[in-house]
Amino acid sequence: MFFLVTEVAAIGGLALYGPVLQDADYVAGPGADTRVFLGALFEIVLAAAVVGTGVVLYPVLKKHNEGAALGYVCARLLEAAVIIVGIISVLSIVTLRTELEGAADSDATSLVTAGKVLVAIHDWTFLMGPNFILGANSLVLAWLMYRAGLVPRLIAVLGLVGGALICASATGVMFGLYEQISVAGSVAALPVFAWEVSLAVWLITKGFEPAALLEEGSSGRDCCRVG
Repeated sequence: MFFLVTEVAAIGGLALYGPVLQDADYVAGPGADTRVFLGALFEIVLAAAVVGTGVVLYPVLKKHNEGAALGYVCARLLEAAVIIVGIISVLSIVTLRTELEGAADSDATSLVTAGKVLVAIHDWTFLMGPNFILGANSLVLAWLMYRAGLVPRLIAVLGLVGGALICASATGVMFGLYEQISVAGSVAALPVFAWEVSLAVWLITKGFEPAALLEEGSSGRDCCRVG
């Protein structure tokens, strides 16, 4: 369920942020603050759900590889922290707009410059969090799922492909090959989106593969007998 919440919250937050991210003069204009606040709320939910995926999966994953499972949780926490930084940058634009509303033309120019800086911070956090770090998270989780056989191999392979592709796409965006919000960027994000949704649906409807859980339990009993 946490995975599905992340997808809905991420799409909703980005859509609601539209005015502040696309209008360079937003900070000096009338604004659409309620919409921006709602977008921030969506992203707060997103950050909480991102942490939730790591916390809920950790007890199962650590039985197969505790180091990788801990790394996954830490990377999820880092992703959530980066998302929070992006939220703060957007809300700071709203604060500038409301507190300096009606400023002189010379001040308005400075406000627009400050607003552009804050939007740039959000854009970079959006690239680092839901792209680079998400890609790394997906690779670790998909590798664990594939290695342990916790879900069908096809779903795990989709995660490996999606994680690698979103990281490659983020690298292309960083070097200016294309915009993050573009046809190329959207196509590159589709496999990782499909991975998270398919994983969520499988776990909700089927759960982890019983054979993998039984094998894990048997290993634990064997260790106890040897001890």
